[in-house]
Amino acid sequence: MSPLWPGRTPTLTSRLARLTMQLLGWTPVLAPPPGPKVVAAVAPHTSNMDFWPGILLALAMRLPMHFLAKRELFTPPLGVIMRALGGLPVDRRRAGGNFVDAVVAIINRETELVLAVAPEGTRSREEYWKTGFYYMALEAGVPIGVTAFDWGHRQFGIIGYVRPTGDIEADFAQIRTLLRDVRGRTPGNETPAYPRPSEAGGPSRR
Repeated sequence: MSPLWPGRTPTLTSRLARLTMQLLGWTPVLAPPPGPKVVAAVAPHTSNMDFWPGILLALAMRLPMHFLAKRELFTPPLGVIMRALGGLPVDRRRAGGNFVDAVVAIINRETELVLAVAPEGTRSREEYWKTGFYYMALEAGVPIGVTAFDWGHRQFGIIGYVRPTGDIEADFAQIRTLLRDVRGRTPGNETPAYPRPSEAGGPSRR
């Protein structure tokens, strides 16, 4: 049986999603969450094909999965679709234009949440990860769920957790350890899990 988010029971949809993953050769992974809220750092994100295992995973495990999008995208009729897919509107103006603070307010508002963020910021290779996700988790006091798109082992899911301490270099080292044997669909596009040096000393509010 596929692992389920705590407090959930299997449904017809979750069983069908689990069966589909099995037929496609994918194994869902869910390390036991330390609490009801997680900022999920999803990596390596190297291909548009990552989308479908992600959707199946959320359905199979009944994850309270959400993603962020600007508030303007949530007006009808598009807003109905965005919310159905798990979108959460971010209104930067209510946080004085500060993106991280706006997201922290959302995390604090929800009773349970798996907030999916792709810290590479692109499907092409870069030198560093964006650090917004890190400061969202740090300021909200929630763990980072290291969520692997592991095409090499055909596994997808949350493989471990890092509780941000404010020592970003040490915390990123833990993330790198968890992702050490994980390979994306296009390995040459993987961005190594290092914070940009200029951002390591303070929040990146992007």
